[in-house]
Amino acid sequence: MREYQTDVGPADYVLFVDKKAVGVIEAKREEEGQRLTAHETQTEGYAAAKLKWVNNKEPLPFLYESTGIITRFTDGRNPKPRSREVFNFHRPETLKEWLSQGESLRARLHRIPELNPNHLPAKELRLRDCQETAISNLEVSFKADRPRALIQMATGAGKTYTAITSIYRLLKHVHGKRILFLVDTKNLGEQAEQEMMSYVPIDDNRKFTELYNVQRLKSSFVAKDSQVCISTIQRLYSILKDTPLDESTEEINPAELKLGKEPLPVVYNEKVPPEFFDFIFIDECHRSIYNLWQQVIDYFDASLIGLTATPDNRTYGFFKKNVVSDYSHEKAVADGVNVGNEVYVIETQITQGGGVIPAHVQVERREKLTRKKRWELQDEDEAYSATQLDRNIVNPDQIRTVIRTFRDKLPEIFPGRKEVPKTLIFAKTDSHADDIIQTVREEFDERNAFCKKLTYKTDEDPKSVLQQFRNEYYPRIAVTVDMVATGTDVNPQVNEGANRKLR
Repeated sequence: MREYQTDVGPADYVLFVDKKAVGVIEAKREEEGQRLTAHETQTEGYAAAKLKWVNNKEPLPFLYESTGIITRFTDGRNPKPRSREVFNFHRPETLKEWLSQGESLRARLHRIPELNPNHLPAKELRLRDCQETAISNLEVSFKADRPRALIQMATGAGKTYTAITSIYRLLKHVHGKRILFLVDTKNLGEQAEQEMMSYVPIDDNRKFTELYNVQRLKSSFVAKDSQVCISTIQRLYSILKDTPLDESTEEINPAELKLGKEPLPVVYNEKVPPEFFDFIFIDECHRSIYNLWQQVIDYFDASLIGLTATPDNRTYGFFKKNVVSDYSHEKAVADGVNVGNEVYVIETQITQGGGVIPAHVQVERREKLTRKKRWELQDEDEAYSATQLDRNIVNPDQIRTVIRTFRDKLPEIFPGRKEVPKTLIFAKTDSHADDIIQTVREEFDERNAFCKKLTYKTDEDPKSVLQQFRNEYYPRIAVTVDMVATGTDVNPQVNEGANRKLR
């Protein structure tokens, strides 16, 4: 109701749900966006005023200040009401539901029980010390109404298990309506789903997925009764934009996606309103919270929890330096959670500085997809950079030099070992991977099974090949382009020592 009369003057707008006054909007000109918080006192005055024709005895709980471009919201039911910027006004159905709950979400967070009140050994909680610390600190952050928090935890220390434990506690003790577990590749989404399916909480014999509805988004359909949604940020963007998704983009780190023209901004979507999720856990957040993808996260009125092993300054800035867990690889090694590692660098002159194709020599031209070959006479000298290597320019001798050096130095890298250790080679393209595989088989004088490709485009079932790499003797060396990315678990092999990676 516009220009609604109160005992202190007309309020710009008073919001009603089922004929009951529930909130106030203080409308301001666009140029007031720079000082919108200065008008909060005015909004509070109207919310506490006596409304004409309404017998209101308590202040209205929901307060907005808006220029039409910037909108700030305060929930007066919170322990310490604090305004926050929201993408848009909340739906009336949402305000009605919030009122029916009595306490606000942030008030309920204050009553979440202590994770380990009896100070049991971490193993009895099925948690590592670092996981217990992260969850406890995160819940302290929630109680302080910090909108963003960062969990920095070394690879292998159990970030996903930590997140699921926290999600379980938020659903059980806080009665969160819906939680999003956001990933940046399909592979990570599948792994998160598998971990949730196998997760059994310490205080219940049922599995997590028996207690709560978990949906991994595979289309534009989002079930209203899902309590946990797992989605790639690429798919969520397409859902908000209501546009088809090229599913191959879900297999690529979004930071590496080339999107061509300037992408359209996210706009309000009534099927998935900003308040759809209460909490968003962002896996590998250092890769997916910037540029285009940040607008997906900014759309939702939810608490953001970042998960990463390798934050940078931008990551710290995005999460407002609210680091609730700082568990580095060095700490993980000292605690025996991870094994130590050494870096063994193999560099060639070409990988460092590129090279030159001389004039007046026959050069083999190869089509990237079909690998069809033809020979051409090089007219003039052509220089190429290191970044072009194995993408536009193939130098078989350079590949052979690296593989041969790795083979010859194995006794030095792994003294006393008789078998080639399980080795993972990251290739730049599928064509590059094929060149590596052929060279590895030749230089190690081994059969096809010795070295195989791990990729979603392989003729074999990629998950079956990954399973072979994990559990069987062959392949000893796997070459991947797009499948084995951050978060893929390949446990140390029995009697094989720590896995090594050759980049």
